[in-house]
Amino acid sequence: MRTAKLERITKETQIAGSLKIEGKGRYDIRTGIRFFDHMLELFTKHGGFDLALQATGDLDVDQHHTVEDCGIALGQLFAKALGDRKGINRAGYFVQTMDETLAVTALDLGGRPALVYADLVKVRLVGDLQVELVHDFFDGFVNHAGANVHVKVMYGRSSHHKIEAIFKCFARAMKYACSKDRRLKDQLPSTKGLL
Repeated sequence: MRTAKLERITKETQIAGSLKIEGKGRYDIRTGIRFFDHMLELFTKHGGFDLALQATGDLDVDQHHTVEDCGIALGQLFAKALGDRKGINRAGYFVQTMDETLAVTALDLGGRPALVYADLVKVRLVGDLQVELVHDFFDGFVNHAGANVHVKVMYGRSSHHKIEAIFKCFARAMKYACSKDRRLKDQLPSTKGLL
């Protein structure tokens, strides 16, 4: 089983987390930002991972440190759990509807961090989450997971649905990219021989 644990402590946040890639969609997530918790719960359930993530941050200052650092921690958990990445599919994509909204995510776990992000959200808050910070979450994730992630909301009306479609879509793309191909189990998914 591919699993990882971490503790990440800074002057701004204290985060403890654990991840099981071959999970059952179980979660225990507490960040102090309820809508953000909900999005990470969706990610866990739709990816079929098991994720525990407890974060205490300086929310009296702003949500930025907590959201970004959770992205960093999640990226580190995946990087550790994936290990040498031999036999993984490496790339994944998904197209996800959420009522009137359509989102697309394509990603590559090949070790090269890059993010392209477009959510079409025009409001400041969805629930209690500062929406602009979703970009920072993914930025933290890609840089610490060694992932290339492209996220785009194609259209939609509800800001809630746009963000939710993104996290569901991201989950399902990650589920496939992390999955192993038995035929290639001892091989790195790269012609370079290095990720």
